[in-house]
Amino acid sequence: MKPAISQVCTLEASLEADFEDYAAGQCEAIELWLGKVDRYLEEHSTDDIRRLLDENGLVAPVAAFQGGLLTSQGDARREHWNLFGRRLQLCKELGVQTLILACDVHGPLAQQDLDRVSVSLGQAAVAAGEKNVRLALEFQAPATFGNNLQTAAALVAECNEPALGLCLDVFHYYCGPSKPDDLAYLTSENLFHIQLSDLLGQPRELASDADRILPGDGDFLLEPLLANIREIGYQGYVSVELMNPDIWRIPPRQFGEIAMTALRSVLGQASME
Repeated sequence: MKPAISQVCTLEASLEADFEDYAAGQCEAIELWLGKVDRYLEEHSTDDIRRLLDENGLVAPVAAFQGGLLTSQGDARREHWNLFGRRLQLCKELGVQTLILACDVHGPLAQQDLDRVSVSLGQAAVAAGEKNVRLALEFQAPATFGNNLQTAAALVAECNEPALGLCLDVFHYYCGPSKPDDLAYLTSENLFHIQLSDLLGQPRELASDADRILPGDGDFLLEPLLANIREIGYQGYVSVELMNPDIWRIPPRQFGEIAMTALRSVLGQASME
């Protein structure tokens, strides 16, 4: 497994600072946060991003995230899908292999809404495949539908598109209704990306993204989960993803060093390989 850091961990820092300071902390792969990338592109170009990646010896194999595709309708749907098209082109230009797609399905649902989820997911996968980009569906604990690993895996299997797989965010895995048996649905073929974090001293029912802390510092039983991931032969990227406002105040250079140390320790890697 290959370690990476998500830019959302240092949301208040600039994109340039993220790249330079993460690299200084021995990080070789970065998970792009598309909101930050969009702001940077208001005054810069994709060539500038490629140059910064090259200068700092970084790759950007994953980008997060795209939402709003699965159940939106009318003008909202057109807006989300237009943005999706632009982001697929951006990923292609930057060499991003995997774009995370949020399973953000909320509210009262009728059968028509569930059908729309499946159709939209298939359409998104086809569009991504045409750009040679993979989509990693992320189940989300607060969602009304698609809030667990079993359902997300079923949606991916039903679509049967090679460009569509799963993102395993352990925060949503532990804080949602997923169960340990659900890990049996993961394979080396359908698991596209992993995001790690932890939680300490907070009931899972009340936990929010702002409570995320570094993996290995909390109560999540990460070793059994990672042992399962090793057993299926997963060789992809594993990123630290934290959305904690307290952590946002830590300078990127300091955070990068701490995060890589924590991630390597959890993954059982003494050094970057």
